[in-house]
Formats: sequence, structure tokens, C-alpha cells
Amino acid sequence: VQLQASGGGLVETGGSLRLSCAASGRAFRSTTVGWFRQAPGKEREFVAGFRWREYYADSVKGRFTIFRDNAKNTVTLQMNSLEPEDTAVYYCAVGDRIIMSTMREPTAYDYWGPGTLVTVSS
Repeated sequence: VQLQASGGGLVETGGSLRLSCAASGRAFRSTTVGWFRQAPGKEREFVAGFRWREYYADSVKGRFTIFRDNAKNTVTLQMNSLEPEDTAVYYCAVGDRIIMSTMREPTAYDYWGPGTLVTVSS
């Protein structure tokens, strides 16, 4: 399974970005997909996930939306009202044996993309 995230960049506070994760070797509809982020000096943290429904970290709820396109085999993270605290490298990940209680744990995921940098200027 290979994952590739794209769409990162530099945006001002209050702006929007759309991240996309494409997969080869695995259909997203048959697995759990998560978006994580890691800021400098911090641990990797859960942002959003999708299996049969959407899951969000409290810090992004109402601002970010995750959705899946089965025809294109992509998972998109639409990020609105971005804040400087959202600055991080964003990763998409896939897990085959994830249950709801482990959705937010990075160690539960089997495959990771290389990450894309999101920078929000103040």
C-alpha cells in the first residue's frame, strides 16, 4: 500500500486548504483512513478519521471536514478557518484492524504517507 498526501502550503490565518490522500494497492472504502499532524517538538496527533462515519479531534471540529471519494480512491481533508496552531506536517494513514477506541492512536495504523506541510501565518 502506498499513500501520497498533497495540498499543503502556506496560508494566512482564517484561510483554507484542502489536503488529498491518494492510495495505491488498497481501496479506502474497505479500510479506516486517518489524518494526523505533527508540529515541531510535539507528538503526532489525530486530526480526523473516516470509516463508516467521520471522526474529529475536538481542536478541529467545526472547521475541518473529512470525506472519501470511492471512485477516485481518495480521502480529502478540507480545512477552513485555519489558525497558526494548525501549522504542522499532515499525514494520512490507513489501518485494517482499527476499532473505534483506537481510531485516534497513531500506533493503530498500518500504512503512512510521507506527509505534507501546512503553514498558517499569523
